[in-house]
Amino acid sequence: MFSVITCIRDNHDWRLVLAAAAVCLVGATAAMLLLSRAQECDAGRRKLWIGASAFAFGTGVWATHFIAMLAYDGGMPIGYQLGLTTLSFLLSVVGSWAAILVASESRGRFSRIRGGVLMALGIASMHLTGMQAIETQAVILYDPLMTLSAVLAGALLSGAAFHAFFQLKGLRRLLASSITFVLAICALHFISMASITLVPDPGKQVPATVLDASLLAVIVVVAATTLILIALAVVFIESHLTDLRGLANASQEGLLILREGRIIDANERFQGLSGWKFADLAGRAPSAVLSAIQGTGQNRPSETLLNTRNGGEIAVEVTASRIVYRGHNCEVLAVRDLTERRQAEEMIEHLAHHDVLTDLPNRSLFDTRIRQALQMAERKDSEVALFYLDLDRFKAVNDIFGHAEGDRILRKVASILRRVADESDTIARLGGDEFAIIQPAGQQPAAAQKLAAAILDEFAAEMDTARDPTAVGVSVGIALYPADGAAAEELCNNADTALYRVKHDGRGKVCFFDAEMDKAARNRRQIESELRHAISRNQIHVSYQPILDAQSGEIGGYEALMRWNRPGYGLTEPDIFIPIAEESGSIVQLGEWVLLQACREAVRWPLPLMIAVNLSPVQFMLPNLCERIESILAETGLAPSRLELEITEAALIRDRDRVMTTLLRLHKLGVHIVMDDFGTGFSSLSNLRSFPFDKIKVDRSFTGVLEHDASARSIVRAIIGLGHSLGMPVVTEGVETEMQRRIVVEEGCAQVQGLLLGKPDIEPSVKLAADENVLTMQIETGVSLLRRAQRAGDDLTAPRVFSDAQKTL
Repeated sequence: MFSVITCIRDNHDWRLVLAAAAVCLVGATAAMLLLSRAQECDAGRRKLWIGASAFAFGTGVWATHFIAMLAYDGGMPIGYQLGLTTLSFLLSVVGSWAAILVASESRGRFSRIRGGVLMALGIASMHLTGMQAIETQAVILYDPLMTLSAVLAGALLSGAAFHAFFQLKGLRRLLASSITFVLAICALHFISMASITLVPDPGKQVPATVLDASLLAVIVVVAATTLILIALAVVFIESHLTDLRGLANASQEGLLILREGRIIDANERFQGLSGWKFADLAGRAPSAVLSAIQGTGQNRPSETLLNTRNGGEIAVEVTASRIVYRGHNCEVLAVRDLTERRQAEEMIEHLAHHDVLTDLPNRSLFDTRIRQALQMAERKDSEVALFYLDLDRFKAVNDIFGHAEGDRILRKVASILRRVADESDTIARLGGDEFAIIQPAGQQPAAAQKLAAAILDEFAAEMDTARDPTAVGVSVGIALYPADGAAAEELCNNADTALYRVKHDGRGKVCFFDAEMDKAARNRRQIESELRHAISRNQIHVSYQPILDAQSGEIGGYEALMRWNRPGYGLTEPDIFIPIAEESGSIVQLGEWVLLQACREAVRWPLPLMIAVNLSPVQFMLPNLCERIESILAETGLAPSRLELEITEAALIRDRDRVMTTLLRLHKLGVHIVMDDFGTGFSSLSNLRSFPFDKIKVDRSFTGVLEHDASARSIVRAIIGLGHSLGMPVVTEGVETEMQRRIVVEEGCAQVQGLLLGKPDIEPSVKLAADENVLTMQIETGVSLLRRAQRAGDDLTAPRVFSDAQKTL
């Protein structure tokens, strides 16, 4: 160590030593900058940058060596052979290239160490070759141990420099690796110089063609500095040029550079958009690929067509601007593809006039088409048929199976209508399950009849309601222009009226508008429309009719009855609006609302009386009926045992198994199930056997004729007897006269209900009945008990009979 310091101090010019270190630092820094650039490039370009880095590093090492040799004073004149000096430069560059390539491209834990060893060997070979290039009257002797130490120190420091470069980031990486490489180069050189000894040999001949030391110094400094600066300039210029071209190629707009009206450059986006290669475009006028540009000015866009290489045309927007390019004033055309914008505009236009689900024209486009069809028919003196179509059972299917299934049905219906209609016809979806067809061609009404028959046939083939529970039917109303209306609005109203008429008369049919159609169809349609908003407009209320015990006359509960106070018409009878509500599906909302109100009212009563609520057969089509009833009971706090749900046999006809399952679930919940309107269905006895009803209700149609129809009285007697034998209480509803009451009491009916005993009231009086009719009923009931016992031959003094009669009287 001391010998190295002594060598530098005593045998070297320290000023040149500092110059050598500075050149070494510049060379190492340039090499690391180039190597950093190599790490950012792809595999193909990386090798070029590694070569540039090796060239800069090798030049720096070589210059460092010979500047340090010029600083060395061996005590005698020294010259250098030109051939070996040149070879030492080549060895420095090649050794640097091999070391950098191994360190950066190899994989493994020891790649940095291998690179450091190769770098040390390259520097050592350059050093020894440079030493052999010395021409002087002396013999050079080497210390092998010191020389090996120099190589080892160079290898360790080079490996550390590679490690710092590949592990650190940013400025720290550049400084740490560059300084460590300077230490490696200087350590190897000066340790080697400390190991040599010049032994004078006056007899040794020095060739005449040697480089003088002063000349070599100038060559080394100038060449090294120039090469290093060139390497740095290359890194800067290439980086900026590459980044600028990459920026231009990354642009979403095609760019054309024009000079004197000719194309001199084009970015990749324009070449990809047009299909033309730059070689095809260079030197040509822009009109070769762009149609005439109207009104293009500085930064003012203009729309035109781009002619592609395959012969197509693309709508583009062109904006012109001026720049200085390659030292000349040039024009830049920025070309933007309008295909997506045009498609978006067309899509927006399409969506504004078409139904999103079925892609059929919507009501807006339908209104336009019907007016155009009527105008054309007026000019040609022809006829137009307008079809209004409504899907039967669609609302029920949508409620039961969900909106996704409903959407599938609507798309299937649209497909059916497209198949049967002609190209000249307009098919539109007006909303919900309402469709319309405009038929502007053909001899009417024959053409309309043919299309209507095709629609019904196709629905029959595609929608089998017997096998598919999601299948729907179709009802069709037709109005003809000009016979059924001269204006579009009038024609639409009449087609709608015809549709409503066919729905009322049985659905699944076709009906042509008839000017003599009665007002009932219009009124029915109006009722259906008003019912949809009756709850929100506070037009629906619940009245409560008492149900009395036939023996004691006590009120055992109330039946909740829905009432509609229709604006302009007053109180509307349930027999009028309930069937319409069931057909339209609004009974689901109405029935649930009535159940909720009835439960809320019953909770407020001071006595725990029963509350009876009617369920429509349509409500049993809901898959979550049990859950909804359970939720209402939980919400209101009403005990399930106080709720009676009255159902008719019509509910059992549609889907007997499912309805029975629902009834069993409700019964398990604790709710009482009552068979309403018993005796009017087709399978009463079978239904009573299949499900243990809690109560039977005699239909009011039998009660109303009890006084003068012996067969009706026999039916009532049979129903009451059947109830007794099955252990089911029997309620007789519709009791409106004293004679009717007496008859059912004598027959042993458990409960009675009717206008004679109590009218429906919005606020029921929950107490024992005390009016004249009820008192009379209690007395007559007691007498009836005594007469029945007497007819049976019972002993009137028997405790049981006497107790029952006494309690009643």
